[in-house]
Amino acid sequence: MQKISLAIHGGAGTILKEDMTPELEKAYLKGLEDALSAGYAVLEEGGSSANAVKAAIVILEDNMLFNAGRGSVFTKKGVQEMDAAIMDGKDLSAGAVAGVRNVRNPIELAMEVMRNSNHVFLSGKGANDFAIKQGIKLEPDEFFFSQFRYDQWKQLRDSDNYSLDHTHQHLEELMKDKKFGTVGAVACDCNGNIAAATSTGGMTNKKYGRIGDSPIIGAGTYANDKTCAISCTGHGEPFIRSVAAYDVSCLMEYKGMNLSEAMNEVVNIKLPKLDGEGGMIGVDAEGNVALVFNSAGMYRGARSSDGTNFVGIYKDNV
Repeated sequence: MQKISLAIHGGAGTILKEDMTPELEKAYLKGLEDALSAGYAVLEEGGSSANAVKAAIVILEDNMLFNAGRGSVFTKKGVQEMDAAIMDGKDLSAGAVAGVRNVRNPIELAMEVMRNSNHVFLSGKGANDFAIKQGIKLEPDEFFFSQFRYDQWKQLRDSDNYSLDHTHQHLEELMKDKKFGTVGAVACDCNGNIAAATSTGGMTNKKYGRIGDSPIIGAGTYANDKTCAISCTGHGEPFIRSVAAYDVSCLMEYKGMNLSEAMNEVVNIKLPKLDGEGGMIGVDAEGNVALVFNSAGMYRGARSSDGTNFVGIYKDNV
């Protein structure tokens, strides 16, 4: 019998228990549980892996704690610019958007690009115009405002520094306290089809319309039923340069590695040589799941019909 599986992440980085209040930890874990439940319910009802990953990510995008959708960070100009991608391993169809504004759930827009545009990747105003044409829900700037993100941006806005996600008070701590805010999901459905999706608000104080790995097919997001579905989180530039998500697929296809071996090779051997910090989640067409990261922590969770069911934050969790 085909195993159904779902794995999610909510970002990786320097996530230490001593920096977390019990209330915040509880809120993060509940956010992960809610996303797992939403995505897994789709799989249990016989739904597709693509719809399952979308459902999980919508929950994370609507949660202020995660740097995607509603919780997206501020750019240099003091606005939110969001990126997202989704890929279906059954036929290698994919949809991605970058630099979109006021879109409540960028992952839904990415899905529309995949299903209804004849294109793979839309950006900026064109992507927003397509969102309006497709009836995607838009929200005013106020919807995306959080005092926490605003205060974080205020520390940086008069400088050329940027931050990878939630940071503490001092600029010199920026690179020490790195949290790569991205959300992602991968799934295997009852037909053995797999899919991956990723969504992010990018970097606080980012300039020049910077785009990370999340919406780039093969870098931050990739799915192919023959090999694996991968969603990455980390400092995007090394993931782009190493084509990280696709590299896992290649190691499986051409070197015969299994999912865990291939992910370990990319995350713990290849990426560190490029100063690439972060992690990824993966699933294969047999429903096997792996969650691998080289940072201090990664918000993550997995659920499978074999009884696997967990959420975790720190390195010493499952």
